[in-house]
Order: sequence, then structure tokens, then C-alpha cells
Amino acid sequence: MSIMDPFLWVIYPYICFSVFVVGHIYRYRTDQFNWTAKSSEFVEKKRLRAGSLMFHLGIIPVIMGHVAGLGIPQSWMEAVGVNEHLYHIGAVYIGGAFGFLTLAGMVLLTFRRFTMKNVRQLSSASDMIVNVLLLFIVAVGMYSTLVTNALQPDFNYRETVSVWFRQLFLFRPDAGLMIDVPLSFKIHITSGLLIFALWPFTRLVHVWSVPLNYIGRRYILYRKHRKI
Repeated sequence: MSIMDPFLWVIYPYICFSVFVVGHIYRYRTDQFNWTAKSSEFVEKKRLRAGSLMFHLGIIPVIMGHVAGLGIPQSWMEAVGVNEHLYHIGAVYIGGAFGFLTLAGMVLLTFRRFTMKNVRQLSSASDMIVNVLLLFIVAVGMYSTLVTNALQPDFNYRETVSVWFRQLFLFRPDAGLMIDVPLSFKIHITSGLLIFALWPFTRLVHVWSVPLNYIGRRYILYRKHRKI
């Protein structure tokens, strides 16, 4: 075990999670006016609509797949009939398809933000950083799923990364589990944790502003005004 392992796999995750929680509380209390996605739709719609649609349609199943793969023990999966072969099909083929959709959306959105002058002028430094970092995270995740798993078929992240991840919430993470994890997975994990630390200070906070109250809200009736 190197000197960096205890920091990367024990200290660093808790730093990122702490900044995530405290940062959101601080921003909500001090900067509610800017709690927004700051849409640039009025500048350019076509690429934004296509990229955003692909990204959101892809990222939701990807997140659900991460929750299942990291949060549900392998033994539980097998107990309900999901053996290694079925899990592999879901993770590689289904997960890869949605991952590719997410990646394509991020490529389009990032290209749009950096190459279109009007969009770039409306973008802050945090917007640029978030775009690049999300693109990097998704790209490395795709590489890990499709390439690393093919080159190292004996590696099972459910016996290493998943166990370590669940231990974080029990406050007893074992850094030793991460020693032999392939480099691409390590980069994907550390960059993913970084996005959590940056989250409260970027436009990503708009995720928590989904207007769920609209579901139960009464319809707004519009009546034509008749002149007398």
C-alpha cells in the first residue's frame, strides 16, 4: 500500500462528501437568487436540445446502474437470480448503450459551449470546468466498462470497489481493497468524487430544483377576454 492510498480511499471521499453537504447548505442560505441552471437556450436551441436530451436520457439509467452495482451486494443479486452472466450483460451492453448516449450528449454540449462564441461569452469558469469534468468522467467510465473489463476479465469491481464504497457509509473503509483496482477505475472514482465537491458551487445545483409540486398543482385556466 502506497502512502497515498489511505488519503485517496479514506480521507479524500469524506472531504468531498463534507464539502458537498456543507456547500449546499451555505449556498442555499446565501445565494438562492443564483440557484439556477442559467440556460443559454435563447442564444442557441438546436444543439442544446439534442445534447441535453441525450445526456439526460442516458445519465438517469447510468446513475441507477451505479447505485445497483455499488450499493447492492453481489450475494443479494445472486439470491434473486441475477448471476454473474446476467449482471455482465446488463452492465456492459445495457449500461454501455446508455453510457454511450450520455457521452454523445456531453460531447455535443461541451462542443457547443466551447465553440459557439455567444454561448461561451455567457458561460462562467465553473460552467467550463463542469462540462469538461463531466465529459472526462463519462469518457473514463466508458473506457473502464468496455476496454478495461475486456482486457482484465478476472477483475470484479463488485468484490473490491463496491465493498469499499459501502464501507464508506459504515465509516470503516478499507483502503486495501482498492490497491489492485485498475487505474481507469481509480481515475473514474476520484474524478467522480471531485464533481461532488464542486457540485454546490456550480450550475449542477439545479438538479435539486425539479418542480415536483407541479404534479399535484391545479390546472391554470386561461379565458379569453371578451370586450363589451
